[in-house]
Amino acid sequence: MIYAFAVLLLVAGAYHFINPTFYYPYMPDWFPKSLANAAAGLVEIVIGIGLLVPDWRTYATWVALALMVVFLPLHVADLLKAQPAIGSKGAAVIRLILQFILIWWLYREGTSS
Repeated sequence: MIYAFAVLLLVAGAYHFINPTFYYPYMPDWFPKSLANAAAGLVEIVIGIGLLVPDWRTYATWVALALMVVFLPLHVADLLKAQPAIGSKGAAVIRLILQFILIWWLYREGTSS
């Protein structure tokens, strides 16, 4: 499953550069959107590569967990909007629940290495 997550991060990271405006609605208005988008994309790509390299996997897992924790307030803020960027309130709730599950799973992966 860690390989699937690595591929997901690589694809999402690349998409930050292919279609940067896709991510802008998820960011607060005060964010430097271009810079934050590029930084997030680069970090996702680096973590994805790290998860694929056996010697780096444990470290990359912990960095991925940290990234998911950093993204958590953005998901909460989106849920609190009148119209979440992800679409419906229901979709925002599901995404938030999945975020917690992902954080839990990455924690388990990191502690089992």
